[in-house]
Order: sequence, then structure tokens, then C-alpha cells
Amino acid sequence: MSSSIRWISYDCADPYPLSRFYAAVTGWPTDDEDQPDHDECAVLPPSPGHPGLLFTRVPEGKTVKNRLHLDLQPTDRTRDEEVERVVALGATVLDDRRRGDGKGWVVLTDPEGNEFCMNTSPAERGEVA
Repeated sequence: MSSSIRWISYDCADPYPLSRFYAAVTGWPTDDEDQPDHDECAVLPPSPGHPGLLFTRVPEGKTVKNRLHLDLQPTDRTRDEEVERVVALGATVLDDRRRGDGKGWVVLTDPEGNEFCMNTSPAERGEVA
């Protein structure tokens, strides 16, 4: 017997806009039933068997560095282009770990301060799709 991951859950102050931010970042759909006043909002998985993202309202704010975070990679653009895109969506660059050789990553925060990383794309790493 084993378990699978159904949701990657985020505690947050305002689930609706944060779910919309991550939907825009990932390109995944949101739950049509979610509304701005809901205490839980979801970004649905891209296909069956993959975990979705669940955002749950909590009264306390974020106080320390995340112990768990998403490592994202662009699918149809470079890392640097994707960093520009997610910053335009509301992310903030926290730490730039890009190296001169085109490798490395960028640590960003979402609109509520949760960290996530943007890595190079598979094409930038020379991986075949």
C-alpha cells in the first residue's frame, strides 16, 4: 500500500487571488465554483493522477521561510523570460542564483510572500522533450 499526493496546500490570507496567481503561473485551470469570499480555492491538476494546488484561508500571517516550496520550470520559454512573466503577474525576486554560464535559478515570492524557484527550461538544460 502507498499514498499519492492529492493536493499541495498553502495556508494564506486570501485564497481567491492567490489561486488565480498560481493558475496564471502554471496555466492550470481553477475550480469554477470558487468565489472571492471562499475560504478554500483550488488550482486543478493538469491531468488525472497529478496533485493540484489548494489555498486555504488562515488567520495568522506567514512569519518564516517556507520549509517546502515549488521548483518550477518554464515549458515554452527561457528561465529569464519566465521570471519576467511571473514578476509581471505579481511575484517578487527574492534571491538571484543565476550563474554566468546560463545555469542556476531564481528564488521568487508569490503575492503573499511564499517562496518558489524558477529553474532553467528542459531545452536550456539540453534535455530532449
